[in-house]
Amino acid sequence: MGKPQRISLKEAAALINDGDLLTFSGFTIWRRPMALVYEMVRQQKKNLHLFEVNGGTHTEVLAGAGAIKIWESCWVGHELYGKLGEGVARAQVEGSMIVEDYSHAQVVARLIAGAYGLPFFPTALSMGTDILNPKFDMLGKAGMRDGSNPKIPLKKYDVIKDSLYDKGDILLMPAANPNWALIYASQVGDEGTVRVFSQCYVDSEAIKAADKVIVIAEEIVPDSYLRQEPEKNLAAGYAIDYVVELPWGAHPTGSQFFYDVDADFIREFYQASKSQDAYAKWADKWIFGVDSHEEYLEKLGINRLENLRANSVLGYSTSIKRGTR
Repeated sequence: MGKPQRISLKEAAALINDGDLLTFSGFTIWRRPMALVYEMVRQQKKNLHLFEVNGGTHTEVLAGAGAIKIWESCWVGHELYGKLGEGVARAQVEGSMIVEDYSHAQVVARLIAGAYGLPFFPTALSMGTDILNPKFDMLGKAGMRDGSNPKIPLKKYDVIKDSLYDKGDILLMPAANPNWALIYASQVGDEGTVRVFSQCYVDSEAIKAADKVIVIAEEIVPDSYLRQEPEKNLAAGYAIDYVVELPWGAHPTGSQFFYDVDADFIREFYQASKSQDAYAKWADKWIFGVDSHEEYLEKLGINRLENLRANSVLGYSTSIKRGTR
């Protein structure tokens, strides 16, 4: 297989079709491909189906834009900077978004099954909880488990008897195989090798489970350099389809050893997300008020960005004022 194709941010967003099933890199407010999310909103993507181990700022940006039709996960919020997913909650209450709830580990199990090429993952995760109550099978209640969408399993889960060790019931969680994994990475080699300077979370499984992969990279470096320490790499180039080189591409989420989370920016967004009118004003300023990622960075300003920049040894900013106990 050849190396991934280098494309622009606008080209990357244009590849995603309305209704596609997406999953993302990172965790809550770390290493989210925010620049790509903004561009998807600019291009007015609709009816998206998100499957993610947990939601975060990127989820809420898409939710406020009315871009999500189905959201499957366990939690959404902004950690210290906004505990609730206001946009998801509002859309769920209004009925414009179907929310399918799982435990954290169940979502991971579905992604692992997809990564391994299995139809399901056998487990005992969260058995006996209301997550498995049939009345909370929201996709089933919406009539969407009829086989017409190959990305939606015929059942939310199944239960079988252990016929090998006679240990009782076993839960089967169906595999998740998104159309796209949208990944933010610290470095990508010129032949596509991917490296992140932090915990990998389930990024590797997301890459393997997805049909296609777009990587937003802080920088592109020689593959020969990355191959000197292969144990530090997340994925090989043959697993990646497209690469966009885009410094600050995760802002306002953080990228360890490059920049910290922009706490003030996320707090401001969280407040704006509490109403649709406030979200629209925020989006007019930060999404539709700029035509490109470069204009977005100009609007943020060099002083703000430099304040967030990480110390190259410590991995975090030494300029930001932090809380004390």
